[in-house]
Amino acid sequence: MAEERQKVERLRERNRRLKRRVGGSGRGGRSPGVGGVRFGDFGRLEPISREFGLDRGRPIDRYYIEGFLARNSGDIRGRVLEIKDSAFTRKYGGYRVTQSDVLDIDETNRRATIVADLSRAEDVPADAFDCIVCTQTLHFIYEIGAAFRTLGRILKPGGVLLATFPGIGQTGCAALEEHYCWALSTLATRRLCEEAFSGADVEIEAHGNVLAAVAFLEGLAVRELGEEELDHHDPDYELLITLRAVKPEIGA
Repeated sequence: MAEERQKVERLRERNRRLKRRVGGSGRGGRSPGVGGVRFGDFGRLEPISREFGLDRGRPIDRYYIEGFLARNSGDIRGRVLEIKDSAFTRKYGGYRVTQSDVLDIDETNRRATIVADLSRAEDVPADAFDCIVCTQTLHFIYEIGAAFRTLGRILKPGGVLLATFPGIGQTGCAALEEHYCWALSTLATRRLCEEAFSGADVEIEAHGNVLAAVAFLEGLAVRELGEEELDHHDPDYELLITLRAVKPEIGA
């Protein structure tokens, strides 16, 4: 009975979304005239959630992060470094990972095998890792260029950096003790990466659209949007930036 009630509620929510789009308010339809916009549940000064949607389900940015890592899971192999914990290394690397390391600036983190500040990690050896998974991390570091250079230095020749960065969204959350220094764009990400990874093979993508961005700003969860709404790409609304950078082989 509980499962049936959940199905009914999902259908009702889907119907509510469809009704809200009637009259040209949906994607590709005619824009309402001045004064014709109805804000509905968004007509408020406080967001629906200040916790990035964590209290409502799976956060919208996590949808893009996990999709990016799943598509590049073959790169997560050999000796892998991840920041704060090894959850993504375990989930997407599996048997391909021969050694898993965790880096954190916080020495009380028992999961950390390396305690260091990415902006000045001289003690971390160069050319050490086949893959570095660095999701939603570098925007907390004021000296972000120095952190990029560290990642380039400690990655093995031929190794891969898989990183993600926030674009449109909250710039922090006091309740979660998150305070951003930066929010990036594809242009800024490319400049930072090319300065740190000279000659690297770089792939940078933006994910999101106006609907996904508004939903994320309000703190909605993935289950409150459909796949078509999440997967639609609009280059003017960069909700999340993903980076895949391959360090050049020696002599390349």
